[in-house]
Amino acid sequence: MEGKNDTKFKYKIIRFFGLKILDIYIIRKFLSTFLLAIALILAIVVIFDLTEKIDDFIESEAKLNVILFDYYLNFIPYFGVLFASLFAFIAVIYFTSRMAYNTEIIAILNSGMSFRRFLMPYFISAVLIASVSFYLSDQVIPGANKVKLDFEERYVRKRPISFSTKDFHRQIEPGIYVYLHSYSNVSKVGYQFTIEKFEEGELVSKMVADQIRWDTTVNKWRARRYYIRTIDGLHETIEEGKQIDTTLAMHPDDFKMRLTIVETMSLKELDEFIAKQRMQGETNVTSHLIERHNRIAFPFSTFVLTLIGVAVSSRKMRGGIGLQIAIGVVFSFTYILFTQFSKQFAIGGLLPAVAAVWLPNVFFLIIALFLMRLAPR
Repeated sequence: MEGKNDTKFKYKIIRFFGLKILDIYIIRKFLSTFLLAIALILAIVVIFDLTEKIDDFIESEAKLNVILFDYYLNFIPYFGVLFASLFAFIAVIYFTSRMAYNTEIIAILNSGMSFRRFLMPYFISAVLIASVSFYLSDQVIPGANKVKLDFEERYVRKRPISFSTKDFHRQIEPGIYVYLHSYSNVSKVGYQFTIEKFEEGELVSKMVADQIRWDTTVNKWRARRYYIRTIDGLHETIEEGKQIDTTLAMHPDDFKMRLTIVETMSLKELDEFIAKQRMQGETNVTSHLIERHNRIAFPFSTFVLTLIGVAVSSRKMRGGIGLQIAIGVVFSFTYILFTQFSKQFAIGGLLPAVAAVWLPNVFFLIIALFLMRLAPR
């Protein structure tokens, strides 16, 4: 009796959303095949990564719970999203081609259902996968990447990356410009420091120091052997000294700026970061813009590749299911290559970042629409 009530409740939910039993069947097939495929590839990726880094883990004496929860637990979401659209595509080809060879699709279309209506459960499944991918990439993965990158610096690289900066120019606030001849992250010391303040295009103050050093006790910069020139109309004053603490809108982490920093930011934080970089006079923000637009374009590719997958696998072929899967793999690699080439054009300045990121989706969408015209009706 209880089982019958559960069945009636399920049917009510299905009718409420306007779905049919067939829709639930396809959605279940789609999502179960996708989850199985993504779980298998993630397991393979984890095994390969563990094989590569196990010597570092042992040498660094990393504890098992730290490896599992600080590294691999935060490692999995990133690669899950990275492979999501491609394995949704492969999942569609695999189970749809099996439906085609079992003549299920012919029976469905002969029952009076249009091919466009047949696509509805695929679209719903793609929405679910794309929505989860976008949520993870914007809300979960940035925080996970912070923990993962900190783990790598501690246990894999074993020591902080040493680097130095030369001829550092930057606007740290509107109208305030700084210059450093050189800076070292190891000692947190900069040499030949200059800061200039402008108001309405006029220089109002300038400070020059032989050296500035980050004081961790007070979290301020300490300038040594300095002089300050203050300009008030035609009147000027000069102040000199051996040492002075100064508050600047600049932190040692601004020099560090690891290449993966944008991977630790949400979409909102990334927009603010790009705006700040432009305000500071940084003109080369193309890689950041690519990452920003990719957060939206990549989940959208799930829809495009799903359409192609249905169009390719919804009819029987002489080569069987294996041929259709092979075609799917070719499309997958072609999409990846197109994406990488397109990004390189943006980095080289030949394309705007937004065009470079969305061009593969637009190109493959045209292919999808063409293939849909050849699909069975």
